[in-house]
Amino acid sequence: MRVAVAILVFFSAMPRAHAQEPPPPIPWFVADLHGTFARFPHSLAVADSRNLTLAELPRPGLGLQIGVHFYPLRWRAITFGLGAEVAGARSRFEPPAAAAVPLQSSTEKFLTAAPQLSFNFGSGSGWSYLSGGIGFSQWSLIPDGREPYPGDSERLETINYGGGARWFAKPHLAFSFDARFYAINPGSPYLGHPGTPRTTMFVIGAGVSIK
Repeated sequence: MRVAVAILVFFSAMPRAHAQEPPPPIPWFVADLHGTFARFPHSLAVADSRNLTLAELPRPGLGLQIGVHFYPLRWRAITFGLGAEVAGARSRFEPPAAAAVPLQSSTEKFLTAAPQLSFNFGSGSGWSYLSGGIGFSQWSLIPDGREPYPGDSERLETINYGGGARWFAKPHLAFSFDARFYAINPGSPYLGHPGTPRTTMFVIGAGVSIK
């Protein structure tokens, strides 16, 4: 009898096991700040649009990507998001001193802004997403010593699409990355030179997200 009472007291004194809590839902709001690597188009059609040679085109460049997203609706495993993104990148070509043929320096810039719709999969601790939107961009390519063409300030309709993920190692701070394509409409011709061609630019970014 005493043994039974002792066993009962022992088990009643033990802490009760708690069921594992479910992961938190995706939050209402997230802001992203990414450094980016942008692969600028490198083709003869782009060079012809600014009276350059293929060798005078800048190569991949660096930039920034800023996004703000809201998540108002969840349906089964999908959380729907609405947001906006601003992104920009820059690259510059400097001819080598020992070039056999004289080459021109040039600077290439890309700036875009667009709303986005996203489909998100996961929980508030970490989730992946697919997203896209339609906005406008400015794509300029200016050789040193020349005035910018009108096409360098032209607003070009641009479709962006891609995906990424966020991992919250801390309650409000996450590591995040995004890989995105920007499908840019062709530019207008100027003074006998063709406009920039319809093209797709690839940008990959990594940085932090805050919720």
